Order: sequence, then C-alpha cells, then structure tokens
Amino acid sequence: MHTKDKLAEALREVGLDAMADKAATGYYHDYLSPLDLPEMVLVNQLNIEAIEHPDRQRAICELRDRVIHGDFDASAEESEAWAASSEGQDAMRRLLRK
Repeated sequence: MHTKDKLAEALREVGLDAMADKAATGYYHDYLSPLDLPEMVLVNQLNIEAIEHPDRQRAICELRDRVIHGDFDASAEESEAWAASSEGQDAMRRLLRK
C-alpha cells in the first residue's frame, strides 16, 4: 500500500476525514505534495485538530507522534520512482549544476 494511502487510513481511524481525503491525493506526501514541508504542515494541523477535538485528543496526538517518527515517510520504492520521474530528473540536474 502506498504511504499516502496508509496515512489516509490512519487519519480516518481518528475521525479526520477531511484531512484523510487530502492525504489520499498525496497532499502530505514527501514527493507528491505541492507543499514545501508537508510533514510540518501535517504535524501542525494535527496539533490544531487535537485541541479542537478533546474527545479524540489522545488518538490524534498518537498519530501525530507516528508522523514525527517517520511512520508515513515515503518508502524507498516511492523515492526511487520520484527520482526516475521527469520531476526528479529535473531536480537532480538543477542540483548538479550548482
């Protein structure tokens, strides 16, 4: 299972369906996200959700801790796929030029 889908599933388990929908599109993913620092955005949003949902605070904070510890980081296969993609190849070319 793709890590974006694992994250989406974990978000649904704690009742954060809107965030899960975003995760399923790759919004918080290391390589698929339009964000510069998707993990930071995710952790910050989970902090906000934990405050706004005291009844689920513990579960949300446990999920946040899993994010911090890398449980949903892109896999080696996902990393290799990005590196082989045109976007990844372009990024590598730009890095090597400097």
